[in-house]
Amino acid sequence: MQWKIHGERPIYENNWVNLWLTDVETPDGNRWEHHVVKLRHLAVAAVVNERHEILMMWRHRFITNAWAWELPMGLVEEGETPAEAAAREVLEETGWRPGPITPLIYAEPANGITDSQHHIFRADGATYEGPPTEKNESDRIEWIPLADVRGMIDRREIVSSGSLVGLLYVLMDEAIR
Repeated sequence: MQWKIHGERPIYENNWVNLWLTDVETPDGNRWEHHVVKLRHLAVAAVVNERHEILMMWRHRFITNAWAWELPMGLVEEGETPAEAAAREVLEETGWRPGPITPLIYAEPANGITDSQHHIFRADGATYEGPPTEKNESDRIEWIPLADVRGMIDRREIVSSGSLVGLLYVLMDEAIR
């Protein structure tokens, strides 16, 4: 039951978000223009230290007017691999240089409306380099015990899908180790 694409056209484009109309036909023969949000891809880093703590940032998101804990993350820049973006974002946003970055999981958080790809990586260990160079990213940067993460999720202290996917996978991975 694959939908057919007859064409598409942009209706709004900028560096952050692009809105397209795609002429689609469903298997039952209905045809209409479907809105598609095209986004740059996201790299997320779950940095875990030897004390089984994870590096997180306490930040405010103006769109939802909410504070929550998040993993370091950001957009993959032109000419950069997702792994390079993840390492860069950790250093810029936290001041910690992550250890070797390895792929953790790949996700498409809302693939019915957007083409956004989330590349989530794990780094075991990090070295403190100094204060973060990104001054507007977070209010606090802390190493959070992995044992506390489930309760934080349940209390909605962690709500970002990129963070949730990465954290849940790390918790699953830690349980297996």
